[in-house]
Amino acid sequence: MGIGLVIAVAAMVSAGIVELQRLKYAKDSGNELSSLSIFWQIPQYILIGVSEAFMYVAQLEFFAAQTPDGLKSLGIGLCMSSTALGSYLTSVLLTIVMKITTRNGEPGWIPPNLNDGHMDRFFFLTAGITVVNFVAYVLCAKRFKCISMEKRNYAKEVELMP
Repeated sequence: MGIGLVIAVAAMVSAGIVELQRLKYAKDSGNELSSLSIFWQIPQYILIGVSEAFMYVAQLEFFAAQTPDGLKSLGIGLCMSSTALGSYLTSVLLTIVMKITTRNGEPGWIPPNLNDGHMDRFFFLTAGITVVNFVAYVLCAKRFKCISMEKRNYAKEVELMP
């Protein structure tokens, strides 16, 4: 899962750099449209896709390995819930950033016209939060003790009556 977080940081940094370049191209041309090719976004989308694959598969494996047989579906449900919670928290973060950055009549980081904003700062903020998340993950992973889930053979344990 840690590799997925590292790749997510790379994706957000890549998105921030591309946004900086897009803003530069838009300002240089004096036009509302940027002459920067849309294909510059391909690396960040590939990185975020690979990142999610690493994180999602690792979470599923963790919950499947660390829950008793009778609670496997609950563990997988918790995995799905953590993904949903992450999406919700991203929405909350976006709302907070918008409220803080639009004070005093400023357009904010993410205004309706993106050429007036600084979406790059939001991408870099997200990368920073992901770095903090990665550090927390490493600290927890170092202290984690794996629980051995032995599969019991109940058929052998049943006593047969003579």
